[in-house]
Amino acid sequence: MLKLTIWLRRFGRMIASIILVLFTNLNLYAQSKDFITIEKAYQLARKNYPLIRQQDLIAKSKEYTVSNAAKGYLPVFSVNGQASYQSTVTSFPFQIPGFKVPDYSKDQYKIYGEADQVIYDGGVIKNQKESAEANETVQQQSLEVSLYALYDRVNQLFFGALLMDEQLKQNDLLKQDIQNGIDKAKALVANGTAYRSSVDELSAQLLQAEQARVEIQAARKAYVDMLGLFINTTINDSTILQKPVAPILTDSIKRPEISFYEYQKRLYDLHGNLLHAQVRPKLSLFAQGGYGRPGLNMLSNNFQGYFIGGLRLNWNFGSLYTLKNQEHLLDINKQTLDVNKETFLFNTKMAQKQQSGDVAKYRELLKNDDAIIALRQSVKNAASAQLENGVLSTHDYINEVNAEDQARQNKILHEMQLLQAQFNYQNTVGDITTSNSINQ
Repeated sequence: MLKLTIWLRRFGRMIASIILVLFTNLNLYAQSKDFITIEKAYQLARKNYPLIRQQDLIAKSKEYTVSNAAKGYLPVFSVNGQASYQSTVTSFPFQIPGFKVPDYSKDQYKIYGEADQVIYDGGVIKNQKESAEANETVQQQSLEVSLYALYDRVNQLFFGALLMDEQLKQNDLLKQDIQNGIDKAKALVANGTAYRSSVDELSAQLLQAEQARVEIQAARKAYVDMLGLFINTTINDSTILQKPVAPILTDSIKRPEISFYEYQKRLYDLHGNLLHAQVRPKLSLFAQGGYGRPGLNMLSNNFQGYFIGGLRLNWNFGSLYTLKNQEHLLDINKQTLDVNKETFLFNTKMAQKQQSGDVAKYRELLKNDDAIIALRQSVKNAASAQLENGVLSTHDYINEVNAEDQARQNKILHEMQLLQAQFNYQNTVGDITTSNSINQ
């Protein structure tokens, strides 16, 4: 009993040591590898795309426009001067005893400065500031629409590279099966029960599998090089593209184009408000000081200074002539937006239906893939045993190996097509949230 207890303790310590070593190696392995998820690829593609720099430019443009509009409340200063000569001047055709009527000069001069302070502008400045902010929102959302197209391109490159990774794994299995056949054929040749040509045929098939591997590796390099360019990250053989989990698909459409149409309509509403603000009266205070001949004293022909201050009303009725037509044009623009939005939703729903059909198709195909693989593997195993016993030709063995390989390749393709179709569907409906990317 004591020996059993000691043995159990030693066994427990040994298991603990093995687990510790495994965890340490896994940790070192994880640190030595770079993992890229599709969510990270979305983020980096958006962050490094040159068009993203327009965000700051649009924001700065809005700040300057709002600042300029706000300066409309500041007093306006102006300096004016005038020198003139006129053909006749005011004269009196009579004499007043004891009073000398002045003789006015035909050359007259004046220079003056004026300050004008807006009191009421009909809401023009306020509307200009709101329009500038709304215009920034429209431009930023238009940029979002352009950037959103990146996600589809990332999907194509990311899943293309993933497919190549899975095919490389299957290529290794294929080469193992062929090598297994070579070993058995060599044993038969050594026993004098098979010809050397059997080994040569299998060796040629192994070389063809190696050629296929070279082609797959070249295709993967092309995918990852383009993906690396998109996300501004070097992707090498040690970089692992992590296979994503299938997303939960929803029917509601949340594309950035929908918000763009709504923001654009809001901007047209503000333009309509500006039209009405421009036909309202404007009220301001003014002060004017100057120097000239004649001055405000009309009975003096001498140079003199003067000052005028007061309240000024300005009401321009010219805008009323075109107000109705401008309003009709804005209504047409809003109706055009509604048509564009309806067309976009129609096309998006069509794509949604098609991609939903693709998802269902690949799911249906995958239902039989495992059964086909199991049957092909059973036939291949039987062929391997027959080859070992010398009752099956190497050519027939190769056929069965290739048949199983094709079945596995089909499953790999269907799995990746299903996953890509699901992410394409998610991208079509606009369900890529901030947890998947830095969208919005």
